[in-house]
Amino acid sequence: MGKKFRTLAVIPARQGSKSLKNKNIKLLNGKPLLCYSIEYSLKSNLIDKTVVSTDSEHYANISKQCGADVPFLRPEDISGDDVQDYPVIKHALDFFDSKGEFYDLVVLLRPTSPLRPSGLIEKAYEIFEKNPDTSSVRSVTKIKEHPFRAWEMTNDRTIVGYERGIYEPYNLPRQVLPELYFQTGDIEVISRETLINGSVSGTKIRPIVINYSEMIDIDDASDFLAAEKYVIQN
Repeated sequence: MGKKFRTLAVIPARQGSKSLKNKNIKLLNGKPLLCYSIEYSLKSNLIDKTVVSTDSEHYANISKQCGADVPFLRPEDISGDDVQDYPVIKHALDFFDSKGEFYDLVVLLRPTSPLRPSGLIEKAYEIFEKNPDTSSVRSVTKIKEHPFRAWEMTNDRTIVGYERGIYEPYNLPRQVLPELYFQTGDIEVISRETLINGSVSGTKIRPIVINYSEMIDIDDASDFLAAEKYVIQN
């Protein structure tokens, strides 16, 4: 049997990171950071096209050297610090629609998660196959610090429990705390319909749970050092 879904991988890699200069092309063990995500995508036979969305000719050239397609430069109005995922992904989808290339799924692979566990694309694809109502799939990991234990500082320098909807949630035994997760940057997979409807999530979001110890999201220099240490040890 053939593949059920035509699948586009989008790797967003704008220039101008403030937390870590040129983060997306910074060398990790001698390789530009974004190339790890490109190679991850290219290894999967479920991906029909691997595209880097960047606003930089320099980043585009590096991406092509690593095997990605860069058929466009991202417009300036969706390349700023405060731009969310949706316009970036939708821009890529619209570009290929205009060329007569239609994709059922879009896989978002952030360069800042270069050492993601193997098989995530395949797991997400299988979720969509088995659950036709899925709007999107995203990687999550179980939280280490429960928000019911969080406190908020008030103007008079006293503290109040951050969760207001439950009586003294900070005193609840660990065993009865709700099981909570937060999203990682490893992978998000969105259906075409979800994107057309104006969302990167939709209403039927299914998880791929990643072990906390396997999660590496690079935001700053300390995260980058942790990634370098991980590469050396593994």
